[in-house]
Amino acid sequence: MANEPSNQTFSTSSTPKTAVQTVLISQPPPTTEKSPYHELAKKFELQIDFRPFIEIQPVTAREFRKQKINILDHTAIIFTSKNAVDHFFALAKVLRVEVPEDMKYFCVSEQTANYLQRYIILRKRKVFVGERTSQDLQRLFVKHKKEKYLFPCSDIRKDDISEFMKANNIALTEAVIYCTVASDLKDIEIGKYDMIAFFSPSGVKSLLHNFPNFEQKNTRIAAFGPTTAQAVRDLNLRLDIEAPMPNAPSMTGAIEVYLQSFYSNK
Repeated sequence: MANEPSNQTFSTSSTPKTAVQTVLISQPPPTTEKSPYHELAKKFELQIDFRPFIEIQPVTAREFRKQKINILDHTAIIFTSKNAVDHFFALAKVLRVEVPEDMKYFCVSEQTANYLQRYIILRKRKVFVGERTSQDLQRLFVKHKKEKYLFPCSDIRKDDISEFMKANNIALTEAVIYCTVASDLKDIEIGKYDMIAFFSPSGVKSLLHNFPNFEQKNTRIAAFGPTTAQAVRDLNLRLDIEAPMPNAPSMTGAIEVYLQSFYSNK
């Protein structure tokens, strides 16, 4: 794998020469012993620590009412994450809103649609599923153009859905039901890590929120997804690993390819 440079996205400027021994993953720890992170740690003799860099906080019923949104004015709901599913139904319960049986659901992926079963019985509802991204849902929105869509979302979100709906004259209401905030990380000795892996722009911003005097030096930075990678660059940090790669679709795979390349070139 390490001999296929066309499939790799590594920083070549000022690449650190020191070995990678400690890795900080900016997410909660895996819930299974079969996690690929455990295999990665064993293969390269790494110490891998986990710590969420961001927290999700629900809006209160009072805060939601200030948006002047009536859930029952809508005929379809768009879900782009499990967080949105959880927070929407929790909010509906607090507001004592009974979601009608004929409500339609548009889910970004099969995974999100399956998760929806925690709250509804799928055979009694109408669920439409995309392949993986919000762009995949666009053909479904056009096919169901007369629906009145509610989009439960975070205070930090892309504008692609709202822009598409506006361009196609489809009724859409964005409802902020949870907020993304930086976790308190000040107890971490951030300088001891040889690599930090990020999965969202908010996670990258949380680094400098907690450590405004952070100096990257020999710390490798890995980013998953183009928006996360751009957030690293926007903060003038060196991006050493950009995932996914054609030959490594996961963060663990991208880190493994990097380490294989690093050690084979020493």
